[in-house]
Amino acid sequence: MSKIFQGRFTADQEDEIVVFIIGMRVNKWWAVHKWFPVFKAMPPMIKELYTNKDLGFLSMESFFGFRTTLMLQYWRSSEDLLSYAKGQVHLTAWKKFNQIARNNDAVGIYHETYIIPKENSETLYGNMPLYGLARALGNKPVTPELNTARKRLKA
Repeated sequence: MSKIFQGRFTADQEDEIVVFIIGMRVNKWWAVHKWFPVFKAMPPMIKELYTNKDLGFLSMESFFGFRTTLMLQYWRSSEDLLSYAKGQVHLTAWKKFNQIARNNDAVGIYHETYIIPKENSETLYGNMPLYGLARALGNKPVTPELNTARKRLKA
């Protein structure tokens, strides 16, 4: 079980961070042959990202819904994210997706990218294990100087 940090903590963000949201949506459950290959393409990329820290990937959280998957990823920089998109593992998965699923409506994919300067983000974790941005960057206790969201945004 993950260690619980008792009390209030905030992420230890020193620089800007890139938040990348990526996922897929199953539009037609019965067309498994069209959407399952898209689903299978992600694990090799995630393994590569966690194995090669020099790629700039910091951490991620995964969420699974009835039709939709979502991965919330944290990256060191937009340059690192864009560079990874040109890498062999990603390009192979993208080529396969285009061959299998691009021109059908059985599966959809999406991504969103946000570049967040340090002064434009605020985090708070109460009695939590390392999670989200704190998992990506580490955490630090909330001190009186960081006791409110307003203070954390200005810090």
